[in-house]
Amino acid sequence: MKLEVLKAKEEQKPILANLLELYAYDFTEFCDFDIGNNGFYGYEYLPLYWTDQNRFPYLIYVENKLAGFVFVQKGSPISKDTEVWDIAEFFIMKKYKRQGVGTAVALKIWQQFNGDWQVRVLAENQIAKSFWLQAIKKFTSEVPAETNIKIKKDDWIIYNFEAKAITKL
Repeated sequence: MKLEVLKAKEEQKPILANLLELYAYDFTEFCDFDIGNNGFYGYEYLPLYWTDQNRFPYLIYVENKLAGFVFVQKGSPISKDTEVWDIAEFFIMKKYKRQGVGTAVALKIWQQFNGDWQVRVLAENQIAKSFWLQAIKKFTSEVPAETNIKIKKDDWIIYNFEAKAITKL
């Protein structure tokens, strides 16, 4: 399977905005947020991925077909740690799930960014918990440190681990 994880260009912002709508719709299974009166969920942080030097947007392609996206940021949105790497958003289209695409994408991202990482997962999202735990274990060969926290009214699990850069995307 040909898998590419490519840094998104600013002119691809509309593609990401469209994919974010699918992602938000899927996520409403776990989070209580509503679609806007304009028919869109929207993602207020999208413009920052081209103005903030600590944010990195990627598009995912399988066999040259759009398959998802991943947003990486430096600095934790839940703590004051400005040095930790964070998976801000991660979306694989249903067609490509359970084929190893998500794990391969995660490994490629972690290989690119050296340092401490955190991955935030809603505690009730059992599929995501299982996915991230196995992906991190595959990458580090260890069980990651796990912290349970409450963010607003939701219970979250934070997985923490270290990555050593190997390649650049």
